[in-house]
Amino acid sequence: MSDILDRLAAVLEARKQAEPQSSYVAGLYAKGLDAILKKIGEEATETVMAAKDGDPQHLVAEVADLWFHSLILLADQGLHPQAVLAELDRRFGLSGLEEKAARQPPG
Repeated sequence: MSDILDRLAAVLEARKQAEPQSSYVAGLYAKGLDAILKKIGEEATETVMAAKDGDPQHLVAEVADLWFHSLILLADQGLHPQAVLAELDRRFGLSGLEEKAARQPPG
């Protein structure tokens, strides 16, 4: 799985240098952070709706769209998907409650 993320990250990085009219991703980068965030919000909503519909294929397609746009956001912010994988690896073996408590400020 890491291989596909590496390949996507390389393509997304290359699209930063492309002319906006040359690709969807280059055009999204040209529109800026707010456009990327709006697209992630749309994809998240579509993912929720697909889950509610109960169609596994539709859900997989929408999650793929959500992940893809999240990868665009990471690239836009100068981050590689490996950073997310490292964070997931760090959390592996922790209970969700413990991990969430560790993120909460004391008080």
